[in-house]
Amino acid sequence: MSEEKQVIQSESTQQYSANGKTVEIDIYRTEDSGWILEVVDENNNSTLWEDEFEKEDDALAEALDALKEEGIDNFIEPAE
Repeated sequence: MSEEKQVIQSESTQQYSANGKTVEIDIYRTEDSGWILEVVDENNNSTLWEDEFEKEDDALAEALDALKEEGIDNFIEPAE
């Protein structure tokens, strides 16, 4: 029998807006994992980083850097 792991949401989770568009920067972990970074667009499509982060602030910095360098449009997919 498998137990569900409790998800711990980071207080660093936030919305990011640019060019009239908004995405959610979602940072979370389980009791036995590092911090997981996911960017979710308005159509509920997500970009998930493969590597986990030791600190939630590092995950947030990575997301903000990626959004600024690559542009928010690279993180928004069409609705399916």
